[in-house]
Amino acid sequence: MKKDILKDIVKRKRERLAAAMEQLPEEEVKARLKDIPPPLPFRQAIVKPREISLIAEVKKASPSAGVIRERFFPVEIAAAYEQAGAQALSVLTEEDFFYGSPVYLQEIKRSVKIPVLRKDFLLEPYQVYESRMLGADAILLIADLLSKDKLSELYGIASGLGMDCLIESHGEKDLKKAVSLKFPLLGLNNRDLRTLEVDIKTTERLYPLVPKDRNVAVESGIRSRSDVLFLKVLGVSAVLIGSVFMESADIGAKVNEVMGW
Repeated sequence: MKKDILKDIVKRKRERLAAAMEQLPEEEVKARLKDIPPPLPFRQAIVKPREISLIAEVKKASPSAGVIRERFFPVEIAAAYEQAGAQALSVLTEEDFFYGSPVYLQEIKRSVKIPVLRKDFLLEPYQVYESRMLGADAILLIADLLSKDKLSELYGIASGLGMDCLIESHGEKDLKKAVSLKFPLLGLNNRDLRTLEVDIKTTERLYPLVPKDRNVAVESGIRSRSDVLFLKVLGVSAVLIGSVFMESADIGAKVNEVMGW
């Protein structure tokens, strides 16, 4: 039986969350929000008629690949993405398995003019308020991790703060949950978060289940111009790509190659 890595990630995340809430209580986080500039419109930035947008990801490592980029300078990477024409950024802030940091998001947000998504394992309202405090314009919510009620709760808090949400699914059950709640921006992840296996046919299988009035961003396993073209023809609004760029010595050139810009 394959190990369920998601359980380990969530266990560690809950430990870190408890420590964070003790160090900086939720009321203090909320109080700090008044000093944060309003969020940029993430969904609006990545949804363009007859075009496919890029959400470029800043990440040092992953549980499946280990360290992807040894010389990891988040602000420089974000600047290269912005200069290359990315419509938005995704920043990994999970510390233990992806070697991310909330600090990376803060630093990047101060240095770019495009919307920034916080990509992490968000489980409780505290993390939504924290995301806004860090400067996130949008957050990722993983349907597999959250009940319908919890998804609705976290989405409602984010919306109240002016943030967009990318609701991620990697299976039919998760997607049906997200669709039933009428979320406008859905993420289809070709990676099974429990086994970490990638199947690029996941999107092909799930996309027909998405109502026409929703927008879709596809994650994981996208490595070439032909992958992007296939998804564009399918009708996908955006691709979220990280690893293939993080592996490249020249990020800007790799973005142009994969996106065809």
